[in-house]
Amino acid sequence: MAEEVILLDSWPSLFGMRVRIALREKGVEFDMREEDLSNKSPLLLKMNPVHKKIPILVHNGKPVCESLLIVQYVDESWVRESPLLPSDPYERARAGFWVDYVDKKLYPAMRTMWLSTGEAQEAGKKEFIEFLKVLEGELRDKAYFGGETFGYVDVSLIPFYSWFYALDFSIVKECPKLGAWAKRCTQRESVAKSLPDQHKLRDFLLELHKKLQAK
Repeated sequence: MAEEVILLDSWPSLFGMRVRIALREKGVEFDMREEDLSNKSPLLLKMNPVHKKIPILVHNGKPVCESLLIVQYVDESWVRESPLLPSDPYERARAGFWVDYVDKKLYPAMRTMWLSTGEAQEAGKKEFIEFLKVLEGELRDKAYFGGETFGYVDVSLIPFYSWFYALDFSIVKECPKLGAWAKRCTQRESVAKSLPDQHKLRDFLLELHKKLQAK
């Protein structure tokens, strides 16, 4: 019996990008179903009745929600291809720490930088750069956050790079080692196929920003 793998997603979603990258790293064929988040499908509401959010992975009829939990699930369900999480308990915990840092520090700062104006925006940008420099300090001169192997932290962070063009932010200028890391990541087929066109994303975010400011 063939496996059924469905991904309920929205193309600009940072969190959906994580799941797409993980699935492609594992070589998993999946059916991506684009959701209209202003008119959520009955399947989305059925599969995630608590939060009613994407991404949702539906594997043989069973839903898995929240991007980081999905990435872990994908890694454990398709174990033979490209492990994403370290097998060593300490390194696994360490990777989890940095992924948590991305979601609790970097993401809120990026949203502030995007949604605010004037002094608040400049303060958000300053904080965002500070958080990136902390991550750059962890990366050091390694190819990827886990060393020579593309893994969990890379999967979790690289989607943010797709938003930098829309935010007029140069990672190469501010954090050159992270810039080199991002270039390395985007040369991977799994990442290149999962991150949206930067011009299309910029147009989408500018339009969304206008709508939010008009409310």
